[in-house]
Amino acid sequence: MITQGELALDTTRPWREETSAIGLARGVCRLMQALDCVALAEFPLSGGRRADILALDRRGEFVIVEIKSGLADFRGDSKWPDYLPHCDRFYFAVAADFPLDELPPEAGIMLADGHGAECLREAPPRAMQAALRRKQTLRFARIAGNRLRFLHEPQP
Repeated sequence: MITQGELALDTTRPWREETSAIGLARGVCRLMQALDCVALAEFPLSGGRRADILALDRRGEFVIVEIKSGLADFRGDSKWPDYLPHCDRFYFAVAADFPLDELPPEAGIMLADGHGAECLREAPPRAMQAALRRKQTLRFARIAGNRLRFLHEPQP
């Protein structure tokens, strides 16, 4: 079960539609869990970018999923190529009504909603640099640990 704290959401706002970015992220995180991957939302990458979802699989490989809530969101985003060095596979996650032919062929495609997600096109594999993988794995563990600790701390 994905909680609002895990998605780093503004908890003062109600849940929006299942096809909002929040709903898509929830569905993608559920798919990642089903694939035996550990997913963290809003993960800060070295270099200043923030991945919508960074998942770590059993082999120690990273998957980045960029959530696109609509065509305007995709067209306004020119930063997604900056994520490629930080993962072994890169996907866009979109709602069912997204025009899939707009998405670049060098990325995988997931269809998602607030209940789950499915992979429509596998992402081409790429190899991360070993030094970056080690650094990011340690960072992943520390951020996950801190988020878990935060859930156990009394809130003001």
